[in-house]
Order: sequence, then C-alpha cells, then structure tokens
Amino acid sequence: MSSTNRTVMKAAGFLMAAQMVSRILGFLRESLMAGFFGQSGVTDAYNTAFVLPDLLYWLLVGGVLSAAFIPVFSEYIAKGNEDEGWRVVSSVVNIIFLTLGVLVLLGLFFTPQFIRLVVPGFAPENMTLAIKLTRILLIQPLFMALSGLTMGVLNSYKIFWPSALGTVLYNACVIIFGTVLANPDKPESVSGFALGVVVGALVSFAVQIPALRRVGVRYYPVIDMSHSGVRLIGALAVPIILSYSLNQIQVVVNNNFGSMLFPGSITSVWYSYRLFQLPVGIFALAIAVATFPTMTEQAALKRWDDFRMTLSNAIRMVIFITLPISVGMIVLRFPLIRVLFQHGQFTADDTLTMAIPLFYFSIGISSQAVIQILPRAFYALQDTWTPVILGIISMAVNILAMYLLIGPLAHGGLAFATTIAAFVNMLLLFYLLRKRLGKMDGWVIFGTCVKALVASLIMATVIWGWSEWFTPLTGVSTFGSLLILISGTAVGMIVFAGMAKLLKMSEFTQVMGLVQRKIGSKRL
Repeated sequence: MSSTNRTVMKAAGFLMAAQMVSRILGFLRESLMAGFFGQSGVTDAYNTAFVLPDLLYWLLVGGVLSAAFIPVFSEYIAKGNEDEGWRVVSSVVNIIFLTLGVLVLLGLFFTPQFIRLVVPGFAPENMTLAIKLTRILLIQPLFMALSGLTMGVLNSYKIFWPSALGTVLYNACVIIFGTVLANPDKPESVSGFALGVVVGALVSFAVQIPALRRVGVRYYPVIDMSHSGVRLIGALAVPIILSYSLNQIQVVVNNNFGSMLFPGSITSVWYSYRLFQLPVGIFALAIAVATFPTMTEQAALKRWDDFRMTLSNAIRMVIFITLPISVGMIVLRFPLIRVLFQHGQFTADDTLTMAIPLFYFSIGISSQAVIQILPRAFYALQDTWTPVILGIISMAVNILAMYLLIGPLAHGGLAFATTIAAFVNMLLLFYLLRKRLGKMDGWVIFGTCVKALVASLIMATVIWGWSEWFTPLTGVSTFGSLLILISGTAVGMIVFAGMAKLLKMSEFTQVMGLVQRKIGSKRL
C-alpha cells in the first residue's frame, strides 16, 4: 500500500471511530425519542419538521462544500496561494450568510403553507406540531452553515478531528435537551429535541474555532463576485444546488405518500433509514471525506495514475466493509430493532412494522456507500454537472418506483424505491467515470464484489442457523435480543474474516495490516 493510501486510510480510520461514537449517540437519541413517543403522529411531525431547514442548508452550504468549496480552496493551498484563497473563502461565506438569513426569515413566515404542501394527510394536531417544530429548527441552518464552512476550511488542510468531535457533541446536546424536556403525556414536549438540535449545531461550530485559529484564519468583509475563484465556486456549485433541490423533491414526495398511510409510517421509514445510513456514515462517508482532498490534490497536479489508485482503493474498501454489514443487518434486523427501539411507547407491533422498510433499505447499503465516493471523484475533476444529471435520472427512478411500489408494499415500497435508485445511480456514475478516466480497475473491483458477496452469504447462513438455535433459549426480550445480536455479530465477523482470508482478499490483508501497525504503535 502506498504512503498516500496509508495517510488516507489513517485519516479515514479516525473519522470512522468518531462517526461510530456519533452514530451510537444518534441512535441513543432516536431510541430515547421512540421510548418517549413511540412510532406515532408526534414523531412523524418531528421528522417532517426537518424538511425545510435541511432544504435551506443543502441549497446554500452542503452543495457548495461538497462540490466546490473544498476543491477550489484545496487547489489554492496546493499551489501555495493561501492569501488569495482566504479572500475567496471570505466572499463565499458573506454571500451565503446574507442569502441564508433572508431565506430563513421567509421560511419562518411561510412555514404553515410549506408544511401543508409536504404532508397534506396529517391530522390537524400533528400539522400544528410540525409547524411549531419547523420554526424552532429553522435557526439550525445558520449555525450548521458556520460549522459546515469551518469544516470545509479545515478539511482542505486535511484536518478532520474538530468536525468529527463536533458531530459527537451535536448528538450529545440533542440527547440532553430532549431527555430533560420530554414528557410522554405532552406531545408538544418533543420540541425539547428540536431545541437540542439548535444548541448542538452551535456547539458543533464552536468546537472547531481553536483549530481554525491555528491554521491562521483570515477573514475579509468583502463580496467580490468578479473574482475568478468566487466565480469558479459559483459555477461548480450551481449544478449541485440544483441536484439537492431535486433531492428534496424526493423527500417531499416520500413524506407526502407517507402522510397518506397509517400514523407512524413516516417515522418507521425514517428510523429504518437511520439504521441503513449507519454503516454508510461510519465507513463509506469517512473514507470518502478522507479520500476527497487527496483526489483533489492529485487531480490538480495531474497525477492520474495515483488518482485512479486512490479511487479504486476507496471503492474496494467500502464494498469489502459494507457488503457483510448489509447481509448481516437483513438477518439480524429483528433483534437489532428490539434492542434499539422496543421499549416505552415503542411496541412489538412497531418492531414488525419497522422491519419491513429496514429489509428493503439494507439491500442497498453497498450501493449507497459507493455513491459517497464516485461523485467526489467527479468533483475533484471539477466536473459537477455529470453527477447532477445522473442524480436527476436517479431521482426520477426513485419517484416512479415509490409510485409503483407503495400500493403492493406500502411503506416498504418507499424504502425499496430508494434502494433501486441508489443502484441505478451507482452504475451510471461508474460507467461515465470509467469513460472519463479510461480505466478504473473494473475487474479488480468486480472481483472484490464477488468475493465479498460469497463470503457474506456464507456468513449469513451461519448467523441464521445460530439465531434459529439460540432464540428459543433466550426468548425475544430485550436482553435475549441483545445476546442474539452480539453473539450473531461476533460469529458473523469470525466467519467473514475466515472466508476473506481463504479467498485471499487484498482488502482483508490491508485492514489487518493497519490494525497490527496501530497495535504495534501503542505498545511502543
């Protein structure tokens, strides 16, 4: 493994650990909410309240960060022109905050109309609650913008830990405020979780300030629309802004369909989606974030062989990690849901309801993981339109699939539509990127897929046999489910590791090498 890939994987390893802690806290947060309010119209209202704030954030900050801000600023750093880069950063920050402030004010005023459009099937009391929660959460995008832009600057310097710590503290704030203020007998007390989100976003920004000062932050009170760097960021960001706008249409359609189903269906899909995103967030996103600045630098310096190697290594690693997780989550989904959610107001019937979308989401974990990396390869090449066009096609597939599948599969159809769209998006991205780069180690990647799938299916068979034998001994209580979950996961890891070694998977050797070096460094 090259020194560049070792550096990338070391950064990715740290981000995985931080993301794991953050996601664990995130599930503690969701578990607490499930215990307080179950899977109900109240939780549907809470989840719906994020639609408008998230829309504003991704329109103005998320797209700029992922597609334009980091690549352009990284290029200034790579070429030793930091002072000019900071003038570009200052102009972009000023433009974003002026625009965001105006849109937040408009959002506060037109919240009722927006919510009625998104969830027309809501009962009046849940509609009122969703409006109240949305207005609280509309403060969040301002703090998230500060946090996100700061993260973008630090990531350009290949400094990742402050933003990772920020996500941990964010979830901790939500848990604290939600737990202290929640009252199952008062549905409006769910606003404590919303207040925690706002405070958490502020803390997530504040924790990054010391690192920002150490890199020598330079702020200029200017808006220079004529600067070539600002114009380049704008040109790169426009298609991504369009893409995120269209993605929000999928969210609106999902909530629109869900509001017509039974109360709690939106929450069922959302909780399942959170579980589905767990391995994506911990592993794939960490590898993608750690790889992105390196690919950007390699593209800027036209080191194309290194670029392809970095990209291929990242894709193969996420496939190696996420395929067994995908299969394992399908087999162990019932004990997983019982352990995380089935307590308080969340009943056994809710577990059965949630297991349906979780099954369909789990099928698409690896596809979703790979598409955390492939668009960033295009962004590193300063091509933002291709992923957007393919994203539009995938969005159309998603909406069409939701329409066709919600009848026969109900809320499971909403989840399956997402999986189908992710798979289509992955194939299209890979095909066009291969045409762009000439080669992509396609057969090597395919070999990793086949070997990982074989190992995962054998692992799944063993886990299923183990759980079928063990369940009658432990029962389906929370403790019994926890034993099945832990033991089944341990058995699965051993079987998959054994199969990976037997199949001589290079990714297994790479992971074990990193672990051994880490242990060795600690002993020294």
